[in-house]
Amino acid sequence: MSVRRPSPESGRLPAPKAPPFDPELGVVLAALSKEPREPVTPENLGARQERDAATRPRPTAESLRAGGRFEVRELRVPGPPDAPDVTLVSARPSGLAGPLPLLYYMHGGAMIMGNAWSVLPRILREWALPLGLAVISVEYRLAPQAQYPEPLEDCYAGLLWAAGHAAELGIDADRIIIGGKSAGGGLAAALALLARDRGGPAPLGQLLLCPMLDDRGSTFSSRQMTGLGMWDLTSNATAWQALLGERYGAEDLPPYAAPSRATDLSGLPPAYIDVGSAEMFRDEDVAYANAIWQAGGQAELHVWPGAYHGFDGLAPQAALSQDARDARTHWLRRLLAQAGTGSRPAG
Repeated sequence: MSVRRPSPESGRLPAPKAPPFDPELGVVLAALSKEPREPVTPENLGARQERDAATRPRPTAESLRAGGRFEVRELRVPGPPDAPDVTLVSARPSGLAGPLPLLYYMHGGAMIMGNAWSVLPRILREWALPLGLAVISVEYRLAPQAQYPEPLEDCYAGLLWAAGHAAELGIDADRIIIGGKSAGGGLAAALALLARDRGGPAPLGQLLLCPMLDDRGSTFSSRQMTGLGMWDLTSNATAWQALLGERYGAEDLPPYAAPSRATDLSGLPPAYIDVGSAEMFRDEDVAYANAIWQAGGQAELHVWPGAYHGFDGLAPQAALSQDARDARTHWLRRLLAQAGTGSRPAG
């Protein structure tokens, strides 16, 4: 097996000039302490995971209920064969009758950090309540303690269970949208490929927010953003190596491990893809949207000018962050409206 280990320090030319950050976003970035912007390396990975587990919000089911506005349950469902059960956090607006569409969501954290609970307050406030959505957030296993394909198989097992228990959950199995941000966006893209190739469940759409898709670190933007923003090539290489182990950089890596490796993107559900112009994932995400179009599929692509990775979470009040949230909501609303007429968008 041929293994290549990309590194911004080994035999590369100096990073080219990067695009400027949006002024509002740049102020927020500059005000951050040095600690959260330090690159993740194999040497500090364990410490960074411990710090994340200790500091990242993990709201309880009771707090997520928000005084009765939402129904929330934590579920333990069968995991992949010979693997532990998977925890799903299920939430929906209270008092809504009839089967609801479902947003099946994978949290971010570069496959090495994060949890299923922390993302829910914002998702419930911004999407579940105004759109009448049920939400399931997946607590998949993290690398390097779990390596590919284990986190993806956790997500697939949870999706199978949710689709198979739609009546119990009060959801419409024909209106499941899979989505995620950063690593979660990469998992959602991989899950769409896996569900297609295994014959289901068939998602209505895939919401891919600044998705982490390519293990190779070979795009122009990977080098262009070295040492800038919130996530760069050093951190990315550390995360991919933690996930893939000895498969990292292998020429025969399957597309379910890194969706940018896919050579066939036909037959996928409609995709929403967004990314910042000033982040390392820009080129791989734009290329993924283009590959979907070339395969005859449907994708809506937004490249937010001057935005760095995770900009809308760090600077939620910035005008660009508000525009990004509005665009995502509009896409979800259109997708659900089309599905409600009985005419599913073509994959």
